[in-house]
Amino acid sequence: MSNKDRVLLLTSGGIDSTALIDFYLRRNLRVRCIYFQYGQPSAQSEKAAVERICAHYKVEKEIVTLEFPMARRKEEFVCRNILFVLAASSLELPPLRIALGIHAGSQYYDCTRSFLDDCQRILDGYYSGTVRVEAPFLDFIKIDIVEYCQANDVPLDFTYSCQRQNYPPCGKCKSCLDRRKFYGS
Repeated sequence: MSNKDRVLLLTSGGIDSTALIDFYLRRNLRVRCIYFQYGQPSAQSEKAAVERICAHYKVEKEIVTLEFPMARRKEEFVCRNILFVLAASSLELPPLRIALGIHAGSQYYDCTRSFLDDCQRILDGYYSGTVRVEAPFLDFIKIDIVEYCQANDVPLDFTYSCQRQNYPPCGKCKSCLDRRKFYGS
C-alpha cells in the first residue's frame, strides 16, 4: 500500500476514535493510530483502552508524550486538537491523511467545520495540499456514532470516556454523561 492508502488516526481510546478505526478499515485503508499523552487526568485508562482497541483491530499504534503543560478551561484542554494535528503531520512524510473523531453537538471550537477548515489551511501552507485532515463523523451527533458502532459491532466495551480521572469513571463529566445517555454504561 502506498501512503495514499494510509490514515494516521488520532485516537483517545473513546467511542468516536474507535468508530473511526472501524470506518477506515471498512474502506480497506491501512490505519495507524496515534495516541497523545499530554497530562490529561485519564491518561492511564485511555492508554489501556487504546491498547485493547488497537489489538482488537490489529492496527499499528504509537504513543506520543507531549512534554509541555497545556492550558485548561474547566475540562477543556485549550488548543489540544490543533496541537495533535500539527504533531501528527510531522510524524510521516506526505502524502498523508490525518483523521479526527470530532462530531457535531460539541461546545468546543475544535469540533467544528471552521476548525477543520482552519487546520487544512495551515497544513496547506506547510505541505502544499499533500497532507489532508479529515473528520468523517463531523456532521454526526453522538447518538449517530453510537448507532454506527452498534450496527458494525464496534467493541464499545473496550473504550474509555472520562475527562476527570482514571478508572473508575467519575460519572459526572460531559464524557461520562454522554456515554451513559447514549450507550448506557
